[in-house]
Amino acid sequence: MAKRTPLYHCHLALGAKLVDFGGWDMPLHYGSQLKEHHQVRNAAGMFDVSHMTIVDFPDPDATRALLRYLLANDVARLYPGKALYTCMLNDTGGVIDDLIVYDQGDSGYRLVLNAATRDKDLTWIAPQAERFNAAWHERDDLAMLAVQGPEALAKLEAILDAKTWQTVCASRRFHAVESGGEFIARTGYTGEDGVEIMLSAQDAPTLWDRLLDAGVAPCGLGARDTLRLEAGMSLYGNDMDETTTPLVSGLGWTVAWQPPDRDFIGRAALEQQRAAGAPQAFIGLVLEERGVLRSHQTVHAGNQEIGVTTSGAFSPTLNRGIALARVTTGVGEQCQVNVRGKRLSARVVKPPFISRPS
Repeated sequence: MAKRTPLYHCHLALGAKLVDFGGWDMPLHYGSQLKEHHQVRNAAGMFDVSHMTIVDFPDPDATRALLRYLLANDVARLYPGKALYTCMLNDTGGVIDDLIVYDQGDSGYRLVLNAATRDKDLTWIAPQAERFNAAWHERDDLAMLAVQGPEALAKLEAILDAKTWQTVCASRRFHAVESGGEFIARTGYTGEDGVEIMLSAQDAPTLWDRLLDAGVAPCGLGARDTLRLEAGMSLYGNDMDETTTPLVSGLGWTVAWQPPDRDFIGRAALEQQRAAGAPQAFIGLVLEERGVLRSHQTVHAGNQEIGVTTSGAFSPTLNRGIALARVTTGVGEQCQVNVRGKRLSARVVKPPFISRPS
């Protein structure tokens, strides 16, 4: 039987189309994926992301040493309230998972991991944490809601107390505020402004209903995927996995090379690949003909196959097919993608595919 989030019955009441996602019953859409996509781009939408894995490390000193070894980015860059996006690598530099880590000051650190990788992530973390004597525990008592869109913060004014709302609005992206048992982070997976709220599972349905009353539209996984793709955000299992490094997955910017004496898992392999030159490049593709791009479609330059798409979809904002792709280095400005046996012309771009206010 699939697992269910604390908001499962809320989804049923709204007539959501539920699908299995990483062993969870999750809403794909509530009637129109296209409408939900535009709702987030133009106003405000909310997503149940309670299937994500939240792990707390209460000892800041032991955990800091652990995370500087466990993660490719460097938590020494953090300070209380600051968040960091990073990859967790294996010994060959392959990506075990991509995640966000939050500095909670004296309360330690919080990691938010992908749902589908929960078991292997925790299996990987456990012996490393034991080595550093860093205690940790999974927070399966929490739920998580994402409120995203250009009107997201304005909608929250009716939900949060005045002081908390002002503090959230004044905070910068990738910062978090804790208030009244809620952990409110200026993060998201849509390319829009907004927050991700972690709170007690038993309180989540009440917050969901209040957001509905405030005019925030419920949105499912379908819109979340097209939104993140337009924003050039990677999806684990598609755009990177344990066989690919950050350097060939468009995530080289998440690797902290300084200081040079910081040893982290996978560093030696990454340094070797960097010295030799990454054999592949990670690019964006915009289809110039009618059609829809999907993952696992071959990319061609003339008569030569040069790579494959990793994520693809029809972009509701651009009204054309877009994709992320891993190709041999040196690709030009144009290429072709094999779509159902026909090679369609595509323009090579640097993600993101859309520009949003910073």
